[in-house]
Amino acid sequence: MLTGKTAKSIRRSFLDFFVERGHAEVPSAPLVPQNDPTLMFVNAGMVQFKDVFTGKDKRAYKRAASSQKCIRISGKHNDLENVGVTARHHTFFEMLGNFSFGDYFKE
Repeated sequence: MLTGKTAKSIRRSFLDFFVERGHAEVPSAPLVPQNDPTLMFVNAGMVQFKDVFTGKDKRAYKRAASSQKCIRISGKHNDLENVGVTARHHTFFEMLGNFSFGDYFKE
């Protein structure tokens, strides 16, 4: 159970777990994407890695872990209408993620 855990301690435990397993800890990207005209706001942890996944960019690391700040207010992942209706819908949250770029036994 997560009794007594804070958001900060959960975030730290998550990132430490992956760093101990060879992932680079990558800071949250800005909420407004710098080079992506398809999004008004970052809405998922993978947004800062889109160019890596599509082969347009490479990083110095093959594995990454992050706690990405996200906003969802419209589009496919629109939580705005459900805010206040359920306890789990919010417009701003941090998405914990781990990513592999051509690693994990892939050729």
